[in-house]
Amino acid sequence: MRRFFSRMNPTLRGFLILVAIAVVVVVLQLESTLIALALLARIAFLLAIAFFVYLVWRERREEIGLWPRRASIAFYSAAILAVADLGVYWYGGASSGLEAVAFVAVLVLCAFAMFRIWRDQHHYV
Repeated sequence: MRRFFSRMNPTLRGFLILVAIAVVVVVLQLESTLIALALLARIAFLLAIAFFVYLVWRERREEIGLWPRRASIAFYSAAILAVADLGVYWYGGASSGLEAVAFVAVLVLCAFAMFRIWRDQHHYV
């Protein structure tokens, strides 16, 4: 039997594992536990992103401290707005397509503003 699974297509094997997990959840009526685990995973993911951003900021804070005040305020404001946008989307959700478009637009504009500020501060001509 073990040889059968080792020679099986990896995609099919993965789908069979997912089906087995779904059957266990349904048979044992673990839907509420699954919802709680999904909520904990969402919180853990948000904390992981926040920790990564903190590590990147800590590595570059001296460089950003040398920027003009206006550039650093605009850079940090765009970062805070992007984090707030992610928080509102993840915990409030988008109930319509227009709200999803607004979410993506805000993220794109924040990323563009941060990129332009960073590029302008690293322009050595």
